[in-house]
Amino acid sequence: MKKIVTFGELLLRLSKNDHQRLSQGDYFTCKYGGSEANVAVSLATLGDQVEYVTRLPDTPVGHAGLMRLQELGVDCRHVLWGGQRIGTYYFEPAAGMRSAKVVYDRANSASSELKPGMMPWEEILKDAAVLHVTGITAAISRSSLDATLEALDVADRLGVLVSYDINYRKNLWQYEGADPRATLGLLLSRCDLMFGDAIEFEYLCQRKQPPYTATDTKFQMQMDEYREWFEDLHRQYPRCRKWLMGMRNMVASSRHLLTALLYSSDDGGKSYQLFKAPIHDINGVVDPSGVGDAFMAGLIHTVHAFPNNPQLQVNYSLAASALKNTIPGDFNLATDEEITELLANY
Repeated sequence: MKKIVTFGELLLRLSKNDHQRLSQGDYFTCKYGGSEANVAVSLATLGDQVEYVTRLPDTPVGHAGLMRLQELGVDCRHVLWGGQRIGTYYFEPAAGMRSAKVVYDRANSASSELKPGMMPWEEILKDAAVLHVTGITAAISRSSLDATLEALDVADRLGVLVSYDINYRKNLWQYEGADPRATLGLLLSRCDLMFGDAIEFEYLCQRKQPPYTATDTKFQMQMDEYREWFEDLHRQYPRCRKWLMGMRNMVASSRHLLTALLYSSDDGGKSYQLFKAPIHDINGVVDPSGVGDAFMAGLIHTVHAFPNNPQLQVNYSLAASALKNTIPGDFNLATDEEITELLANY
């Protein structure tokens, strides 16, 4: 298969140990992450050829982040050096009835200052099968949004499949004239594969989701209502051929009920079917960061590994995401062998 390209901001994640609050303790633990980098690492771990494109400051912190990605098998040959700082976020994990907390520090980061014309997209995408982008890159600055649209223009011209994660982060849309719903919808109108959680779907289409209140694996999904929901979305965004929706019910901070739906066409959009994955009861969640990125990587991988098998595509994507809950940090390091073994138990 040709390479997969992901485009977005690499972040430095800072958190305290032992479930301490951000206001406690004396030391931070640092890890690298960011949605598009997470997808790249997951795909590389699954054996795919993947390139990650971003802009990083020419500092020891920037080079350390690049080295971590390269250690994990990600091609970073077109990373652009410049700017003063790397984007940062502070993460406080959930514990008991206390919810997780994220504090962003991304203003004026190297990646947020990206502009059209800075990336050689013709060179980057000339041998690519897929370009993956997210709503986060569109949220951090107007120029970053414009750079994303430039990449999509080149992808369309070269016939590259576009993958998109809604990734709505309401606290990021700070630039003048920002219109999150319209912009996220614009990106969705230009994609072929997409992922979002049910809350993001609801925000984008302004239609109430059927309740997902699973407390065990016997929960019955309201499939007719979901089908109507997807049909309505498809009428609004007819280009997309695969719509992957993740759903999570947090029974406790360490116990999540996770499932997914895939609305899929494998005949060029002539007909669509809705596929449901089994519910995974994850009792012992270690770190839910990057779970959506694991979903997205699973879909990108399986579209080529298991073409014309949408049931396996959604089951595999969910299994990859379920395993991410057991791995500390943003990156999903679950292998194809581990995902396949989990699939065999469902």
